[in-house]
Amino acid sequence: MTDVIEAILQRSSEPRLSAPAPSADELARLFECAFRAPDHALLRPWRYLIIEGEGLHALGELYARTGDSEEARDKLRKMPLRAPMVIVGITSPKPHPKVPQIEQSMSTAVGMGYLLLALNEAGYGGMWRTGALAYDSQVKSGLGLAEHESIAGFLYVGSVSSEKPAVPRPIMSELVSSWPAKP
Repeated sequence: MTDVIEAILQRSSEPRLSAPAPSADELARLFECAFRAPDHALLRPWRYLIIEGEGLHALGELYARTGDSEEARDKLRKMPLRAPMVIVGITSPKPHPKVPQIEQSMSTAVGMGYLLLALNEAGYGGMWRTGALAYDSQVKSGLGLAEHESIAGFLYVGSVSSEKPAVPRPIMSELVSSWPAKP
C-alpha cells in the first residue's frame, strides 16, 4: 500500500486530546494540505480560525450563551477545553454561475478531511465536531462570520492522550454496488 492509503486507513477520530498542539510552522504545512481540496473554479470558498490558549475560554463563554440552564451553560463552557486547539472550518461561498454553494461547502469539508489526515500523519489527533453549535446564529456571529458564511465544523486538535477502542470498519459489499446492477 502507498503511504497515502495507509494514512487514510489508519485515521481515526480522537476524543482524548492534550498538549501539545501543532506549532505555527507545523500548522502552515498542515493547512497547505487543506488548501489542496478540490475547488471548482479555484474560488477558495473556505477560511479557518485557530483558537487556543485564552481563546478557548472565550469560545466556551460564546458556547455558554446558547445554553438554556446553568447546568447546560457550565457544560458548554468546558467543551472547548477538551483539546489545546480548536480549528473552525468556515465555508465562505463566492458567487459563481457554474459553482453552486453546495459544491463550495463540499470543498470546505474535503479540506477539513485533508487537514485531519495531515494532523494524524504529523503525529497529532483530531476530532471533527458539529452539532447545534455549528448552526447557532449567536456562535456564528460571535466568531465573526458574515451572513453568507457557515461553519463546516470544529476540529479539536492536540496530542492523543489515550487510545480508544478500534472502530469496526464497514463491509464493502453492504455499501457499494454496481450500476446498472449486474445479473
